Amino acid sequence: MTVAGPSHDVRLSRRVVAGYSLGSLVTGPFGTVPGLLLLPYLTDTLGVAAGVAGLLVLLPKAWDVLVNPVAGRISDRSGDRRGFLLGAGLALGVLFAAIFAGPFAAGAAAGAYVAVAFLAAATAFAFFQVPYVAMPAELTSGRAERTRLMTWRVAVLALAILISGALAPLVVDLAGGGLSGHRWSGAFVGALIVVGTLGAFFGTRTAESRTAADQEPSLRAQLRIAAANASFRSLLLCYVIQAAGIGTMLAGVQYFADHVIGQKSGATFLFAAFVGPALLVMPLWSCVGARHGKLRGLIAASLLFAIGALVLLAAPTLPATVIYLVVALIGCGYAGQQVFALAMLPDLIERDTVRTGRRQAGVFTGLWTAGETLGLALGPGIYALVLQLFGYASSSTGEAAAQDPTARLGVLLGFTVVPALLVGAAVALLRRYQD
Repeated sequence: MTVAGPSHDVRLSRRVVAGYSLGSLVTGPFGTVPGLLLLPYLTDTLGVAAGVAGLLVLLPKAWDVLVNPVAGRISDRSGDRRGFLLGAGLALGVLFAAIFAGPFAAGAAAGAYVAVAFLAAATAFAFFQVPYVAMPAELTSGRAERTRLMTWRVAVLALAILISGALAPLVVDLAGGGLSGHRWSGAFVGALIVVGTLGAFFGTRTAESRTAADQEPSLRAQLRIAAANASFRSLLLCYVIQAAGIGTMLAGVQYFADHVIGQKSGATFLFAAFVGPALLVMPLWSCVGARHGKLRGLIAASLLFAIGALVLLAAPTLPATVIYLVVALIGCGYAGQQVFALAMLPDLIERDTVRTGRRQAGVFTGLWTAGETLGLALGPGIYALVLQLFGYASSSTGEAAAQDPTARLGVLLGFTVVPALLVGAAVALLRRYQD
């Protein structure tokens, strides 16, 4: 039920909190799995050239940056956002499976089909994600209740990323690889998205919500507001570049497993090694921030990520166990980046409110979400460009083609040096951040 009126801080039921958090089964897999599977699917199963494949992965995700404000304004006018969750979420589940359906075996037609299906899925995701992110402010105005809601959401999000990211490559392998393996993996992730959609829709049906009072300003107005805040500009730019670095590494997981480690299920183990420890060390990073400050914590975590990525340059001479341990170290750095950057954002918003006397949280969070989407979208494009420059040979057999030493070097550099440079160098942008 949607009611207009004053704010409320009633305690949300467990059903509502749990139901809302299940929406992370939609956002987590869609934000993770395409970055892991789509680029190698295009190059090693459909035979698309690496450079073209990078564009096919980049453009639909970049489209989300433009369509998000539109989705926000449309959902604002509706009064009740739950209908968007159901319609867009179910459509996304079907469209995600369609991305990997493979009606064309190989070549230009296969690549064009994936691009259209991915673009449609990205549009559906925008109409799920934007209303979903906006809902907490309308379910309750109690700060403690919002914290409780976000704690559940983040916990489920972390599990969703771990489950989908680790199991999706494994399903491909267990189903025989190639077109058949990717079809089963796409269906698996699509089903997970449908479960999250139904859980979020039916779980929140008993909750009262307040109609959004104001629509978000236009994208041009949002950029003008953000331009007046130097600290936000520096933090956002740093976060976008680092997201591109993380996206580059995620895009290279399958290639690194195939051509450096040489293990069939190596992608699953690499992703589990990257994300698993991250879930455990987040409380430790919080203690570091409390003692040394969030800015120093972000710098330390970023350098840990970058140093670990550079250590992996020695991967061709290292045992697989040591490689997984180094990846776990990189995952610890990644966890710190997320903890501190996301904790610094509300600090910025609060200081801006005090400085200007205006509540502009929606502007900053909207730009933040768009920036993160853009950064993660750039990652596979960057990795594909590196593969193209180093002469990576595509394949339409469902198995990665044998690569010459130059191409294998490109696989290694794209997974190690490029992410290290993006994540490490972005720290220099924080010099204008006022802690």
